Parts: sequence; C-alpha cells; structure tokens
Amino acid sequence: MQQTARITKARAALTALALLVAPGVAVLGTATDAFAVTKITQATASSMFSQVGITWSSSGNCSDRNNSTCTSFDQLNLATAQGAQTLKRATGCALNITGGTETGHASGTYSHWNGYKLDYSKNSCVTGYIQNTFTYIGLRGDGAPQYQSGSGNIYADEGTHWDVLYYNCGGC
Repeated sequence: MQQTARITKARAALTALALLVAPGVAVLGTATDAFAVTKITQATASSMFSQVGITWSSSGNCSDRNNSTCTSFDQLNLATAQGAQTLKRATGCALNITGGTETGHASGTYSHWNGYKLDYSKNSCVTGYIQNTFTYIGLRGDGAPQYQSGSGNIYADEGTHWDVLYYNCGGC
C-alpha cells in the first residue's frame, strides 16, 4: 500500500512536470505503472522542434499518422522529442526529421509507432558527431551499424538516414 502511494505521488509529480514542459500532453498508464510514458500531440512536438531549429519533411507533405508517406509526431513520447532537442543542441548541426510515429515502420515495443523512434536525414555534420562521439556497438540484425550514446539511446545508420531509438531524453 505504501509503495502504491509513493508511485501515485511520483506519477502526479511527473504529470505536473510534463504539463509545465509541454502543455497539452497526455500521460498514459495507471497509478501503479512506475514507468508510464508521456505522449504528446503533433502540435506540441512541432512546437518543441521549432524552438530549437529542428525541421521535418515527408514524401507526402503531410502529418497523418495512418499514412506511411507522412511524417507524424502524434503519440510521440515526450522523452523522444526531448532527445531530439538534446541532439540538436549538442551537435549544432542541421537536423531534419523524416520519420516519426506514422505507420509503415517495423513493429515492436520500442518502435516508431509506439513513439520511441525518429528518423533523421543524413548529413556530414550529424554523421560525424554520432560516429565520433558515441560508442560503436556492432551491427543490428538487418546489418545497420549501431552507435550508443552515453545515456543509452541507439543510433542506427540505415544508409539513407539515421534511425534513432530514444529510451530517454539523452540528458536533457
């Protein structure tokens, strides 16, 4: 009972913090879920990205989560958006998001659809930063070289773009 009360109190504090950082967020989970993920809207994510100069694009010039040619941020994890901001601030590089929570990516718990991943256009600045700052951890099952940041996030070079798995905000 005491542990449930602590979790409930911690969850309320996290919800209050999330609302201060990103108004309009929705917090998912139950009072006993100590690892609830905070989901954000397209508008909130777009605002967060614009604040630090991150751009985004899609082949369909749209943001519909149910259209694979769009780049959607609907239901993105707050920590993922914060991780993108952290990357932008750390690198100073041009950062363009080409994939978010839209359908069409591989499934799984830590997937694009579930808000844990973003795809970024490749450029020499971003690639140089990732390869020179993070630790090479080997090839992913599909052959993509992977690099791990100090905070544990995984950066996979998929050839035409970087596929980034955010477990956390990257030290925000």
